[in-house]
Amino acid sequence: MASRLLNPRATLPLAAAVLVTGFITPSAATDTAPRDAEIARMVRDVSARNIERGIRTLASFGTRHTLSAQDDPRRGIGAARDWLFDEYSKIAARSGGRMTVEKQSFVQPVSPRVPEPTVITNVVATLRGTQPASAGRTYVVSGHYDSRCSDVMNVTCDAPGADDDASGVMVALEAARVMATRTFDATIVFMAVAGEEQGLYGSQHFAEQAEQDGVDIRGMFTNDIVGSADGENGRAPNQVRVFSEGVPTSETPQQAAVRQSTGGENDGVSRQLARFVRDAAESYTHPMDAMLIYRRDRYLRGGDHIPFLQRGWPAIRFTEVHEDYRHQHQDVRVEDGVRYGDLIEFVDVDYVAGVTRVNVAALAGLARAPGAPAGAGIRTARLTNDTDLRWDAGPEPDIAGYEVVWRDTTEPLWTHSRFVGKVTEYTVEGKSKDNYQFGVRAVDTAGHRSPVSHPLPAG
Repeated sequence: MASRLLNPRATLPLAAAVLVTGFITPSAATDTAPRDAEIARMVRDVSARNIERGIRTLASFGTRHTLSAQDDPRRGIGAARDWLFDEYSKIAARSGGRMTVEKQSFVQPVSPRVPEPTVITNVVATLRGTQPASAGRTYVVSGHYDSRCSDVMNVTCDAPGADDDASGVMVALEAARVMATRTFDATIVFMAVAGEEQGLYGSQHFAEQAEQDGVDIRGMFTNDIVGSADGENGRAPNQVRVFSEGVPTSETPQQAAVRQSTGGENDGVSRQLARFVRDAAESYTHPMDAMLIYRRDRYLRGGDHIPFLQRGWPAIRFTEVHEDYRHQHQDVRVEDGVRYGDLIEFVDVDYVAGVTRVNVAALAGLARAPGAPAGAGIRTARLTNDTDLRWDAGPEPDIAGYEVVWRDTTEPLWTHSRFVGKVTEYTVEGKSKDNYQFGVRAVDTAGHRSPVSHPLPAG
């Protein structure tokens, strides 16, 4: 079903803009969708006290080095693994049977930072979605629970890892606590992975297994070093960096050829996911906001989202704005009057709570919204100064319609949107595909918006 707008500068009639719930779709993409009152309550339920308790507990195990003891109940990675499994199990007991918890273990062969075959274990909690059309759609949030000191191969040194990355582990755990008693259309996986400091081995294994099992991963958040608003360059108590790649890591030569002809370097699936997070923060977590960094990760560095990117899945990284390298990958010591080491005293639990709230708002919004429309394309069969868009109808029964969004090619964010109804084709008259970037997103009857799908050339 095609739809055309006679005057491209006019907004839709009011009756066309009002969905069945009665809200009016904004004409600008920067406006926020109607707030979901229950998501707002989830955000408020995040507890800095719970987060502090968890970070203190994880730091108390002395070291959580991937190669440290696995059978000591007080010190080493095994003690941390078992504590996390117990905490997730307690949370799952309150979920009405919708959350399951497992220890996902595997043997990592000898590698540059693993001198002998070593068992590595991810703690994985899965909160199953309740809408049949959406339950297979999966979102993942993680932190890594292994730690290190100055020498990445030193297994016995004290490596409390309070910021890197007990803080990120507690973002996922606290999000699970807040969300486990609520229902979502799609499935959410909360996890703590190991082996990150030795080579991203835990996340790599999870991604491999998910790919083999055909899991439909639509978004992955890694929270890594999210423990402090203070750093060597200043203080940013109300911002967290969100790193997202533009050109997909998994891009094929054929896909690159299309992109080089049509653009889209700033419109990969991970970049659209990051924009969704920013919008969620604007709606629910003010003054805490998402500072978008248009880069896969920090300069020449990487994290647990990379194995997901390698498989073509949207994935982004959360990291504090001003890192303090005196408190990362350092032996605990005092040198020239300076205290080094990744200690709890350098963690701001209120800041971690703020990062958790951004994660919760975005995850809840993703899991309650429809999926991003598949098959988005710009028809190229005719030469025209209009833009002919098409997409596939989503499977969700509560889709109310779709929004077309656009921006100048030099703009970093979507600047305009138009609700076009429950159609699968739309022509934007008077706006040439040569001059703008376009996208389309689904909207459900409660006003939840999907991430944007960037259209490819379609015959």
